[in-house]
Amino acid sequence: MHPDSPPLPGDPASSVMRVAQIGFDAPAALLGRFGLRLQRVAPGEPILGSFWGDEEAGIIGTTVYARDDTPVHSLLHEAGHLIVLPPERRPDVHTDATDSIEEEDATCYLQIVLADELPGVGRERLMADMDAWGYTFRLGSARAWFERDADNARAFLKARGLPS
Repeated sequence: MHPDSPPLPGDPASSVMRVAQIGFDAPAALLGRFGLRLQRVAPGEPILGSFWGDEEAGIIGTTVYARDDTPVHSLLHEAGHLIVLPPERRPDVHTDATDSIEEEDATCYLQIVLADELPGVGRERLMADMDAWGYTFRLGSARAWFERDADNARAFLKARGLPS
């Protein structure tokens, strides 16, 4: 779930980690391991392929688009959408990667796992940011879902040889 407008000062979503805080090199290297490219978008420019708009990351083909103000969780989520897709389906992606609940769950799980690959981020921070941003889970938090309700997502990722 995403708020309809950018977070206001004092809003918990205003405290989420942004790409500028970690730089583009580590996320670009991480995405490269999966055959993806990270494209930096200039400040104030619209982010191509962004489903939610504002500062949210975008995806077109095998490229993830992000600005300095893009939340790290958003970059990892959109990259995760491409990673869970078979490589032959990636070129057809533009903005909206899936309408499958199974793929969405796997994407949410994968973004948490991949957060451990980014210096200064880690899964704990990412799950807190997901909660602050407004992701909703049946058990009430990203952590509760990840630890106790994500068997289907883990199985999906394992079956495809992806980090789980």
